[in-house]
Amino acid sequence: MNKKFFFLISIFVFSLFSVWSLPFNEKLTDEEKTIIDSGQVFIKNIKFHKNMSLNRGNTILGDKLIDEIHDLNPKYLAEVIQIKPYIGNEDLPQRLEEILNNVPDYAGIPYFSERAQQWYNLYDSAVITSTEKSDDFSTINADLQMEPFGIVKEHIEISKTSDSILYSAINTNKLRYFDKFDCVGPNKMKICILLFRDGDNWILYGIGGVNAPRIPFFIERIQTSFINRINTFCSFIFKKF
Repeated sequence: MNKKFFFLISIFVFSLFSVWSLPFNEKLTDEEKTIIDSGQVFIKNIKFHKNMSLNRGNTILGDKLIDEIHDLNPKYLAEVIQIKPYIGNEDLPQRLEEILNNVPDYAGIPYFSERAQQWYNLYDSAVITSTEKSDDFSTINADLQMEPFGIVKEHIEISKTSDSILYSAINTNKLRYFDKFDCVGPNKMKICILLFRDGDNWILYGIGGVNAPRIPFFIERIQTSFINRINTFCSFIFKKF
């Protein structure tokens, strides 16, 4: 009985240590950390940047991401988190970079509309208009057809270090809803994906937000229209691995 008891306690302590050793703060509950620790894709609507769960000091690119989201000052914000073991995935940064650079493949990502209860394309088309690249930094400008907002002109930056990579995409044009009214101004919608090594794990951290007024009538619509699309994109990338 004593051996069994100590064995169960050891398993519990090991699991607790594994969960709490992840590079996140108290904004995540114990239950949420347990879900992440299991390797599942975890999605959370956090609304404001003060509710971000990623700690500073994990990596230079992680701190850069936190600063970018802080500067965006979004009124709608969501996190997508997953961990992957390092062993067997040593080349994950290279694979992620290849996927993120292949912008034309963004077209056709399946997106489920909660309002219509139907499947659509997240982007109907994705065309690169210009690129610049150096050893550790590259930029891509692209036109993404995303209904009901029409063409989204995105400026994409991809930064990397020896054990981390950061993707950051922001709209550079005004977005209109069915061409009836303006809903998001230029440089007000951003999606970031961060990959970095944390001990025996790779951490995949996606975050996306929109700086748009929280007008009572439009809160649910904007949240559904944009946040679900951001979650769809991040989840699609994560599930490639």
